[in-house]
Amino acid sequence: MSEKALLEVKDLSVEYHTDEMTVKAVNGVSLSVGRGQTLGLVGETGAGKTTLALSLLRLLPKGIGKITSGAINFEGANLLSLREADMRAYRGRLLSMIFQDPMTSLNPVIPVGRQVAEVLELHNDKKLTKQQIEARVDDMFRMVGIPPERKNEYPHQFSGGMKQRVVIAISLACEPELLIADEPTTALDVTIQAQVLAMMTDLKEKLGTSMIMITHDLGIVAETCDSVAVMYAGEIVEMGTVEALFEGDTHHPYTEGLFGSIPRLDVETERLRPIDGMIADPSDLPGGCSFHPRCPYCTERCKTEHPQAHLDARGHMIRCHRFDKEGEA
Repeated sequence: MSEKALLEVKDLSVEYHTDEMTVKAVNGVSLSVGRGQTLGLVGETGAGKTTLALSLLRLLPKGIGKITSGAINFEGANLLSLREADMRAYRGRLLSMIFQDPMTSLNPVIPVGRQVAEVLELHNDKKLTKQQIEARVDDMFRMVGIPPERKNEYPHQFSGGMKQRVVIAISLACEPELLIADEPTTALDVTIQAQVLAMMTDLKEKLGTSMIMITHDLGIVAETCDSVAVMYAGEIVEMGTVEALFEGDTHHPYTEGLFGSIPRLDVETERLRPIDGMIADPSDLPGGCSFHPRCPYCTERCKTEHPQAHLDARGHMIRCHRFDKEGEA
């Protein structure tokens, strides 16, 4: 494990099992997140981003979701080898998650301040008194821009943006070392999105928190992330720095398609270039490269042989036959 890596995921695979089918949601994912760094995780709906995030905290639905292989190393400890009781000590305190929908992330019958205090009580390693916990709750509300006087109110008394701020306060209450933000601005209007993102960036700098930012919005990635991992059909097909990808150093056909669909203000006549077809069905993945039915560069080899990941001297990763060392497909 790299000295700078806080989190390192190796060959992680996750499946969902039902009576009718097996869904291969994550397939051999490997990535790392350095201390104080932000990794952007992008891709279409159904690519496996949320499943990957839930796997890191071992929050997959019981009886349905199963991690079938791989390792999740956090500060040198393999989280998959921990007992559930030990894993609870990691959640909230060392690893925390902002879930997609702030409307359903809060308990509607408990005051919001009590929900923040509950996290501090469950992970009270510093032996805080009740008075100290209440003071910490007030500090967290101020930090996310909510007057502490509102801590005794209920979720229905808050707007969508304010609910998201409360969720962020809960996630950061114990000052976790890694924060996973699963589309934290999806349910918010554009103005509130900008405020929440600015606040998250400010808090990240103050607390030195590492982050995994899951989003469909490449503009958010450009503003907040240091590196980007592009997911398709449960795999990371390309990974590199934000500067490289946004300056046009994209190589995988899927990444080219994602960035080609971004509107450009400097070219009046250029039309958007959509990606043809639909994302691969994870319960019935195509043979060979999962992207080959939609790929403009598809060859016969792509239909039968699964591409390996290739890493260049800069650490830029590409999973495509066009970059095989043995020669182009």
